[in-house]
Amino acid sequence: MNRQNKRQNYIATAGKNSLPDTVIKNGKIVDVFNGEIIEQDVAIHDGMIVGIGEYEGKTVIDAKGQFICPGLIDAHVHIESSLVSPSQFAQVVLPHGVTSIITDPHEIANVSGVRGIQYMIDNSEGIPLDVFFMLPSSVPATTFENNGATLLAENLLPFLKSERVLGLAEVMDFPAVKNRNPEMMKKLELTQQIDGHGAGLDKDGLNIYRAAGIQTDHEATTAEEAKERLQRGMYLLIREGSVAKDLKALLPVVKPHNLSRCMFCTDDKHLDDLIKEGSIDHNVRLAIQEGMDPITAITMASLNPASCYGLKTKGAIAPGFEADFFFTESLEEFVISSVYKGGSLVGDFGKYIGKNLDCENSSITLNETVRIDEVRKKDLVMPLKTNIVNVIGVVPNSLVTRKIEVILEGNDSEFYPSVEKDLLKMAVIERHHYTGNIGLGIVRGFQLKKGAIATTIAHDSHNLVVAGTNDEDMIKAIKALTEMQGGLVYVVDGEIIASLTLSIAGLFSDHDFNKVNEELIAFKNSLKESGFDPGFNPFLTLSFLTLPVIPEVKLTDKGLFDMSVFKHISVEV
Repeated sequence: MNRQNKRQNYIATAGKNSLPDTVIKNGKIVDVFNGEIIEQDVAIHDGMIVGIGEYEGKTVIDAKGQFICPGLIDAHVHIESSLVSPSQFAQVVLPHGVTSIITDPHEIANVSGVRGIQYMIDNSEGIPLDVFFMLPSSVPATTFENNGATLLAENLLPFLKSERVLGLAEVMDFPAVKNRNPEMMKKLELTQQIDGHGAGLDKDGLNIYRAAGIQTDHEATTAEEAKERLQRGMYLLIREGSVAKDLKALLPVVKPHNLSRCMFCTDDKHLDDLIKEGSIDHNVRLAIQEGMDPITAITMASLNPASCYGLKTKGAIAPGFEADFFFTESLEEFVISSVYKGGSLVGDFGKYIGKNLDCENSSITLNETVRIDEVRKKDLVMPLKTNIVNVIGVVPNSLVTRKIEVILEGNDSEFYPSVEKDLLKMAVIERHHYTGNIGLGIVRGFQLKKGAIATTIAHDSHNLVVAGTNDEDMIKAIKALTEMQGGLVYVVDGEIIASLTLSIAGLFSDHDFNKVNEELIAFKNSLKESGFDPGFNPFLTLSFLTLPVIPEVKLTDKGLFDMSVFKHISVEV
């Protein structure tokens, strides 16, 4: 049926000249436009809401007094961080009321370039979850590390033909914008919908971003930073993920005058956290618990992101909007019962009940992406000429780290890890092009008492990162990940205590989400049983210790990087 015929059918059904496919009765509509509750019928035809009022339909859904809420939208998420493919991710978040997401596939693009982006688009085609894409703007994220691919404006341009591609994803290379780098300027000209990544930017830096046409930011971590972004006309994306938990700090900034510029995102959230506590529904619950009006919180999770990203038929229970909605008995408790996508039931009390979705839905394969020559003990030696060193200080449940100066005891000519002082050796090994690059550093606050942990998830270039109490276990972990072709591994005294294979680009699994979740839970239990339970997600934390566009100091395959001066520095002070 063409668009004109559909429109005529919608009009006829709204005017009660024909019966709608479905009518919801006995429900309380959450009106995100007026901030009110409406007790009327909802008429649905061909996946669209065509009327609210009094209707009869071919099928009747009895809401039994429950609230009818618009489907939630995650304004910024990296599917790769869930450790499963888009088709599997959909089955996890749909039962939590999330019916649309805005995703940035720059994790997989940093490993596999345009093939990685195409894989994500292919794998999310035709699934019940609406997956919209922002094209990676910074691949590589910076010039201070090696990644797997380079994406120029000309590589991104063909993807803009897709209706599911909305714009340019988080611009994180601030120097390229400030210095008007020609290639960055070409990318900024591709589209008017541009996301930002303003971590650590002062007011002048934010001015530059806004002048460049960058509209959003999800990197505010304090109320002052959030207000500065709103003052400059940016949309504020309030993040609550597995590591970055900013919601409670930022929520006081949201006022009636700026509400329309505020929304929620998860950014990076692990599979087990998504299943256990939810996605954007968790953000809404937290906001309500912090004292926010429930309808306001729902508006921030539905209408606001839809308006920001030009999704004109999403985000509300009203005529002319898609029939994406869910029921809840209490707005205060916000426990989601039934979830509908396009008028069809897809989730029921936390369980996905839609059509079967294959793990693989793409002709593109992204295996065999861990390319490392053998690493020997001599490659991990850290010679020192002074006992005063620069150390990466872990901030629990935060992407931000601290640059700490530490005085080492003794006069050794090289660094040795110290469990007593909580000083671990850390290495980042380039894994894309056999360059042999190994960056070495020291980390404090990780709380590892024995062995070594390693992963091929290392934002954003996704080299192999390992932290350990001794070189032998670090080398064993590196070898294990190379043989696994990506994943997570924990080694103690030469024995692999726990591992999880992530064979697709070294970032996520080719198994279904239930199996991956079981493996992930078993993995975490193994860590606890061995005595490693730091009170934060160790692998997610480790994976962000390599991200040089987040303050203050990180480690890349080229060495220790200080964001405050935007250059590599020596481990020795």
